[in-house]
Amino acid sequence: MTTDDVLAVPVADLRPALEAVLMVADQPLDQVALATAVGYPEGEVVEALGALAGEYDEQGRGFELRNVAGGWRFYTREEYAAVVEAFVLDGQQARLTQAALETLAVVAYQQPVSRARVSAIRGVNVDGVMRTLVNRGLVEEAGHDGEHGATLYKTTSYFLERIGVVSLDELPELAPYLPDMEDMEEELAASATTTDEPSDEPSAEPTDEPPAEGDA
Repeated sequence: MTTDDVLAVPVADLRPALEAVLMVADQPLDQVALATAVGYPEGEVVEALGALAGEYDEQGRGFELRNVAGGWRFYTREEYAAVVEAFVLDGQQARLTQAALETLAVVAYQQPVSRARVSAIRGVNVDGVMRTLVNRGLVEEAGHDGEHGATLYKTTSYFLERIGVVSLDELPELAPYLPDMEDMEEELAASATTTDEPSDEPSAEPTDEPPAEGDA
């Protein structure tokens, strides 16, 4: 890569610019990608990366900059791995609220299913709870309803892992106790006239979403 190949971007201080890019990278970045991003020649970028890595080591920072598999990325320093592990596991083991568990059960047995249908079954607005389940990795989007265009949701492989089954066929026989969707067609048809996305307008409908529901 030559100087002429560098993108015409505003040139910032090299080291802080590299740190900013590496901070948001979700995978290792090679010197070409980094040089293009910060607008500096590769040689200067490689030199700056080495200097940054050395500085972090000398300062005993909780992270380090490594060149792994041809790319640079920030990593937790090994001696602090136990602290990070405890933090991550604590978040994964936090209990779901009763509302979240009930919503998850409806999704598991009726999937793929829209939020409107889950709300109709439970009789409350489940927007906040569904966001919680998606953020926890237990529920994910599964396309759109061909009739109304509503976003559909299903459980994830992580959900199966957490409850200790290989497939949905191994779920307990609870489906017969859930309301028959055919008995709710009028209500669902009415709800389908509005978008399946959360509305900005105030709603008087009951909801499962307390002020901190996203932390369920």
